Amino acid sequence: MSRTIGELARVSSAFEQPTLSLLHQRQAPVVVTILNACFSREIRLVPTARLHVLVEGMLAEMATSGMADVPTGSGREVCLRWTRAQWLIRSTASDGSEVYSLTSHAQQSLDFIANLRQERTGLSEHRIANIVATARRINRESNPDRLSRIAILDAEITQLTVERDRLQAGGEIEAMSEDRMLEGFDELLSLVSQLPSDFKRVEEAFRTVRGEILDDFRAERRVPGEVIDRYLERIDQLITATPEGRAFDGAFALLRDDDLLDQLRKDVGALIEQGESFLMDRDRKDLRGIVPLLRQGLDSVLDQRSRITDVLRTYITTRDAAKDRELDRVLRSLEGAVSTWLGMAGPRETVPVSLLPGEMQVEHLRERFYDPSDDVPLPQMPEGDDEQPEALSIDELRRYGGPRMAELHAALLEAKARPGGWSLGELFSELPSELRRPVDVLGLLHLATNSDELMRTDDAETYFAIRPDGSTRMFEVPQLTPGSGPEEENL
Repeated sequence: MSRTIGELARVSSAFEQPTLSLLHQRQAPVVVTILNACFSREIRLVPTARLHVLVEGMLAEMATSGMADVPTGSGREVCLRWTRAQWLIRSTASDGSEVYSLTSHAQQSLDFIANLRQERTGLSEHRIANIVATARRINRESNPDRLSRIAILDAEITQLTVERDRLQAGGEIEAMSEDRMLEGFDELLSLVSQLPSDFKRVEEAFRTVRGEILDDFRAERRVPGEVIDRYLERIDQLITATPEGRAFDGAFALLRDDDLLDQLRKDVGALIEQGESFLMDRDRKDLRGIVPLLRQGLDSVLDQRSRITDVLRTYITTRDAAKDRELDRVLRSLEGAVSTWLGMAGPRETVPVSLLPGEMQVEHLRERFYDPSDDVPLPQMPEGDDEQPEALSIDELRRYGGPRMAELHAALLEAKARPGGWSLGELFSELPSELRRPVDVLGLLHLATNSDELMRTDDAETYFAIRPDGSTRMFEVPQLTPGSGPEEENL
């Protein structure tokens, strides 16, 4: 294979990666716009239902405005397509809810577009100086020659000592120009913008390891000891053998060093004060968010690693070797029986196999068993003579009790013997006040309902009831009068 063909194959495989597949399509501007609007450095997880609604609303707005190459389908369908394209991850949050997050490929694509949108040039004196300083630092740390390392350290010490002595002697402090400061800020922000995708790659690598461990457990290709050894080996390789793993390890070391973290906060605060006149609000926000960004990325990676640990612990603690061997024996016996049957059965012979076991006929299933503690008597209640209220008399109890059916029944019988016409409301108004309570209205109507000598008319009448405290209440009730016989509309 020629060099050109080999290079073409490598470039073609790069274009097949989700990062370039996102950018190398007609719908790329729409997809990047929606992902930028829904996710940010502060919003890294979005609930599934909310993202479906947001995406559907944005797509409808774009389609209404006449934009071309807008994805079709509902918000849920579009998000599922983006998940299959490895631009979104659908996972479970710590609280048990389903959320979406960006993959490292999508994050890298968004960072690439953000860098293209910047109007500042990448080539600068500050960047060249940093390249020289970085090359010198790496040479100092990696040079195997002792004398060369000493020479480099002596040169740096001499240079710093001369500058310190000059400042101590009252030398002029050279102010950095705004352009040079701006170049430094751009480079710092560029380094910070790469952190989310780096952390996301490590998080995805841990998720891949978790999936492999689950597959090993389900397939039982390895004993638990081998699975744990392989997990520890993969984790060690992930941290030490990949650039993203080393970045994660460095961030973890930084966050464990309180002095270094405090120094980073102070340096960032001082830089923001120095660039107050020309820094944009977005740049100041990004600089202030360096430490929270490190913590968020670290927490996400540690969460994935803890999930792997949970998988291992759950499998080890719940696995019963005796039951596994028993199940294995049953499966082997079934396999032998099937092999025997296949050797004897014809080409179209079938075996009736019920998918579910038959129902058990149980007339009564005890739900609760005898508990001796249920027969223990209740503890003696303490005497509370001082807290007892004054006892009510029989008359007071009757005043606030139910209707006095005996007195009402006697009054109704007496009214039936009267000559001439009368109504039940007129009878109620003639009763003494102790028999005209609201509850007595119900009692009188109950007695009238059971009487065949009273019939309902089309008119209504008002009952003036008197409560025991002297207040009154009016009730509008259908009129009942003596009739010749029972009616279908009797109450």
